[in-house]
Amino acid sequence: MRILDTLGRLLILLVVAAVALIAGWTVFVEYPTSLTDLLGILLVGAVGLVALRVASNLAGSVFPGYNVAEVAVEGPISRDSGGGLANAPIGASADDIVEQIERADADRGADALLVKLNTPGGEIVPSQDIRLAAERFDGPTIAYATDLCASGGYEIASGCDELWARDGSIVGSIGVIGSRVNVSDLADRLGIEYEQLTAGEYKDAGMPLKELEADEREYLQGLIDDYYDQFVEGVADGRNIDAETVRETEARVYLGPEALEMGLVDDLGTREDVLDRLEAQLGTDISVEEFQPQRGLTRRLQGGTQRVAYAFGAGIAGTLTDGETPLDRW
Repeated sequence: MRILDTLGRLLILLVVAAVALIAGWTVFVEYPTSLTDLLGILLVGAVGLVALRVASNLAGSVFPGYNVAEVAVEGPISRDSGGGLANAPIGASADDIVEQIERADADRGADALLVKLNTPGGEIVPSQDIRLAAERFDGPTIAYATDLCASGGYEIASGCDELWARDGSIVGSIGVIGSRVNVSDLADRLGIEYEQLTAGEYKDAGMPLKELEADEREYLQGLIDDYYDQFVEGVADGRNIDAETVRETEARVYLGPEALEMGLVDDLGTREDVLDRLEAQLGTDISVEEFQPQRGLTRRLQGGTQRVAYAFGAGIAGTLTDGETPLDRW
């Protein structure tokens, strides 16, 4: 089947290139008007190159050269982690990753989805968006953890059919963190006064320039608890684990063997072992295509990211990633 696909792509390339060259020669050389023969030849060459590009895209669509799509979730997860025009993306952009998964799902060549995870977690809704995209993929989905699959990363993994890890992988941190900076004492010493101009009693709850009242603390903790309930229920449903068992982890992290024993992962192995598993599932030889984000000029110019107030914080996992700076959070 792979040989037939290759021959089919080659045939399309040859046919389209031949037609384009003949058309270009006829229009620009055989019957020139005000153009010189040299210019005509150059134009023929340009037409041929454009035709080859179009034919290559067409051939890849009609006769895909792969049957497994791979997307990577690496670094802190946010809505859009893109850098500036000259900078590489920082962290994992949920919008980009969702777009990659949807593009793979629409491609007739992608029979299975491979999700590479190396992340301490990140923002809540973006993590959930990636999970939902993986759940919607029409075909087997396998996530595999390299160094770290924590918090929001585990949320994503729970939306896949299977989760694999290495012996040394750090897995878990099923919890939510919300933090705030309290600089009210410093403001007092500097003679800075906080004047409230709000509509709604809890509109400024958590502002760093004032002390947190007891009812405000209860209100904010309630939001954290609600997020935690959503997280636990999602993991329990996706991983087919009792919700109480998930809560009993108390947001701890585990190495691969212990995570396997607890049912937090399905198997241990390398990427090659995961590919062998997919090959057995599909019943054919596999070829993997690593999908990359398609970032237009407008998105590259945007630069930076906006953080939501509450996030799947890295928690203890953040201290185990070579001093990686944790996400901004209250």
